[in-house]
Amino acid sequence: MVTFRIERTAPLSPQEAWRRLTRWQRHGDTVPLTRVDEVTPPPTGPGTVVVARTGVGPFGFDDRMEVTVWEPPRDGGGGRCRLEKRGRLVRGWAEIEVRPGPGGRTRVVWNEELGVRFLPPAADGALRAAGRHVFGRAVNHLLRTP
Repeated sequence: MVTFRIERTAPLSPQEAWRRLTRWQRHGDTVPLTRVDEVTPPPTGPGTVVVARTGVGPFGFDDRMEVTVWEPPRDGGGGRCRLEKRGRLVRGWAEIEVRPGPGGRTRVVWNEELGVRFLPPAADGALRAAGRHVFGRAVNHLLRTP
């Protein structure tokens, strides 16, 4: 398992940054060969299941996640969401936080613990670098795109 942290500021309100970051199907637009489906009917809350399918045709894997914390921003404050990864191959968790930042901007913090079954510890450095790159690009895209 590896952990990494991504931090950004965006010229958005906490509510708008939250909306952009938690529209799960949009995450599939940011990761190549990946489609994201919300298995549980809206609205999102604790118990919501989200599945990211990465692959081509029958060749791929599912990253099944369950929302365990859902605290949207209210009254100009911050918000937090935690997803537990419960797939056969991908394990760990992700936490997304939004909070008011300097100059009317919003501060976004994405913390992740990521593990891939059968991947040896010697690959941890590459997994951490790949995770930071892929999720960093995803956060940038989601925050830029309405």
